[in-house]
Amino acid sequence: QVQLVESGGGSVQAGGSLRLSCAASASISSRCMGWFRQAPGLEREGVAAIYLTGGFAVYADSVKDRFTVSQDNVDNTLYLQMNRLRPEDTALYYCAAGSWALCSGSSWRRIDAFAFWGQGTQVTVSS
Repeated sequence: QVQLVESGGGSVQAGGSLRLSCAASASISSRCMGWFRQAPGLEREGVAAIYLTGGFAVYADSVKDRFTVSQDNVDNTLYLQMNRLRPEDTALYYCAAGSWALCSGSSWRRIDAFAFWGQGTQVTVSS
């Protein structure tokens, strides 16, 4: 079991930055860790995923070159640095933990395959 708690969300103007954190109750070094988001009326979508031990990191095209995913295996914390935010980034952001095998190809987008989820943190970007 892994409990995940997100923090760092808030309201910013377009072009601003936020850094999301996801504190895990157990080691994440052997897991695929993902960030997902869900905007009102839309389906949950993958934003980024990382399996640090395997040297894997991937991003959705919509956030590539603006967001950076990282993790600290000492503190068991996952991060998402979000720069040059846009109004369309407004959503509830979740972190999730799953099998390391999810961090390959397009498997990281399989929302149903991630076993553990946080409660989410709201990000609102105004124009």
